[in-house]
Amino acid sequence: MEKKDLLRTFEEVRNRLIIIVVTVFVFAVISFAFADYIRQFLLIPANLAYQDLEVQGQSLQLIFLTPSEALLANLRLAFITSAAVTLPIILYQVVAVAMTVVGRNKKAAILLTIIMYMLFGLGTSFAYFVVLPFALNFFIGFSGADLVPNFSIARYLTFTTSFMFSFGLVFQMPVLFWFLGSIGLITTTFLRRNRKFALLIIIIFASVLTPPDIFSQVLMAIPLMLLYELGIFMVYLAWRKKEQPEKPSDQTAS
Repeated sequence: MEKKDLLRTFEEVRNRLIIIVVTVFVFAVISFAFADYIRQFLLIPANLAYQDLEVQGQSLQLIFLTPSEALLANLRLAFITSAAVTLPIILYQVVAVAMTVVGRNKKAAILLTIIMYMLFGLGTSFAYFVVLPFALNFFIGFSGADLVPNFSIARYLTFTTSFMFSFGLVFQMPVLFWFLGSIGLITTTFLRRNRKFALLIIIIFASVLTPPDIFSQVLMAIPLMLLYELGIFMVYLAWRKKEQPEKPSDQTAS
């Protein structure tokens, strides 16, 4: 019986992986047709930094250093865009398997997928509209008469997309806490007791990711601390849900 369950689980994981691969590939082909528009969208924060700092009075022009760099960069951008667009499907396939570990139903998987995608959208939007312009302003500010900022297409797209995805992943902190609480690894008491250490880690993390000025670091640390508090609440919900099935068993025993 256990072997059958194990084989069934492996088959489910394989089928879900196939769905993810096919979905990402199909949307990557579509995204490649719009690669120029997507690239222009990612250039907006850099162009705003150029205007603010009056760098040569012009907009940023990306360059490519090898014959294949532009093509490969657009292909990479197409797959990254596809992953972002199809993320609800990807998340649901992953969450559905994780739900079997914590013993939750399909409705919980759908709800958790929606929450994760909303948090990812908030994280990437916060990075694009708030933190990324500050970072680009800081880095482009080192330009001068003898030092002109020219970014290669591959390096710039890698920087901006990894920056945004990093924030999208960091904003998954409450969901991660919920999952760890569901399997009994962390409790609200543990998180509250170590809140000061979490604040220290968040400040260090904000200092590394943002330019070295207090305003941008605080701007980064505040939402991360709010996410930590939301994570404590998610752990409380996870433990509350774990304790609910125990009540009927107590009544039947009595």
